[in-house]
Amino acid sequence: MPSELQFCILFLFLLRFIIYEWLRRKNDAHVLQLSFKLPKEIVGIMTEREWGDCVEYNLAKSRFSRREEITQFFIVIGMLLFLVPWFFSQFSEGATTSPWMATMLVSLFLIMLQLPDLLFDWFRQFELEEKFGFNQSSKKLWIADKIKGFFLGGIFLFLTLSCLEWTYFYLESGFPNTWWVFAFAIFWGIQLTMMILWPKFVIPLFNKLTPLEDGELKERLWNLADRTKFKAQAIEVIDGSKRSNHSNAYFTGFGKFRRIVLFDTLIQQMNIDQVEAVLAHEIGHYRLGHIPKRLFVSCLLGLAGFGLLSHLSESIWFYQSLNIPLEHMGKLSPLILLFVLFLGAFTFFLVPVSNYFSRKHEYDADRFASISLGGGESLCSALRQLYRENKSFPCPHPWFSFFHHSHPSLIERQRSVNAIDYSKTGG
Repeated sequence: MPSELQFCILFLFLLRFIIYEWLRRKNDAHVLQLSFKLPKEIVGIMTEREWGDCVEYNLAKSRFSRREEITQFFIVIGMLLFLVPWFFSQFSEGATTSPWMATMLVSLFLIMLQLPDLLFDWFRQFELEEKFGFNQSSKKLWIADKIKGFFLGGIFLFLTLSCLEWTYFYLESGFPNTWWVFAFAIFWGIQLTMMILWPKFVIPLFNKLTPLEDGELKERLWNLADRTKFKAQAIEVIDGSKRSNHSNAYFTGFGKFRRIVLFDTLIQQMNIDQVEAVLAHEIGHYRLGHIPKRLFVSCLLGLAGFGLLSHLSESIWFYQSLNIPLEHMGKLSPLILLFVLFLGAFTFFLVPVSNYFSRKHEYDADRFASISLGGGESLCSALRQLYRENKSFPCPHPWFSFFHHSHPSLIERQRSVNAIDYSKTGG
């Protein structure tokens, strides 16, 4: 018989599934309603054929997402009621209960839990994305990517859990009320270090980064960086086209390690004015302090999470409610495993809150880019091109967008850019 806590977790996962499904159906009906005739606000953005492909692609993604979420929901039920209790019952005596063995077992368990996702990733890449002309990856490359990803992810996961377990093992007795602060400091330090090391050592294992060739585009982008006081070490091009036709641009690293990275597909699909506008938008996130703000919020939430870990680590009822043998009390890795698996049931309602602030940041970055370029025409042109090339739906149902989308829709962004009064900005 499931405990009250198990019932609570199952109810919240079911509620999340119902809400997601209701929003998905509402958006699908909205997309279908608009599919019969090219909406007035889309005239000039997409042709009739492009609009039809966009509608078909987004409905196909919705159907795929539904199957994925149904599968994940039943996996969660199986893990909560059967797999997790069974797993811990197998390792509740002798040497297997040592902190370091627990770390190894939990790492292996979390890696194994990713295996069902491989099937969906495969069909997403070689069925859905290939059907609509986005897939450029070979099956051999896909398999190689997954092997490298599992290997690197496993090492990083084990090292991170080991550091946290070490902190707990050696500090909990001497600092019973504050050990979790030290543990979080180590965890946060690892995260920041990886943000610096990732582009330099990990990305090259999967993609080739080359300096942007000399020419008008490079000159324009460096001038933009100087004009907006954005200091970067280099502008590089990543060969994203060997896996997908989707395009993007971003910057990585901090201080002197900062680099501007452009997808080769972005350069192929856009003219110089449009690429400049995309980069101006990304620089806007930096100049307006969006990255530090997001890191600060993430830091606070992480600290609160570790505080909760500290409280639950001494709560007998918590282990008993999840049918976890009490021999596992006093080890941090099993508790982290439970957090990873089931905390989403309690935090999914924070998604629209996070997306609300993310959309606000997008509006602000659009405004920064438009003012920096002396007008919003290039940015709107770039956004329209991105939507066309990626077959992104430009006018989703407002409720679906409110809950799911971290970016405003194309129509909303154009409206916001066109409303800028440059006489009051100095632009």
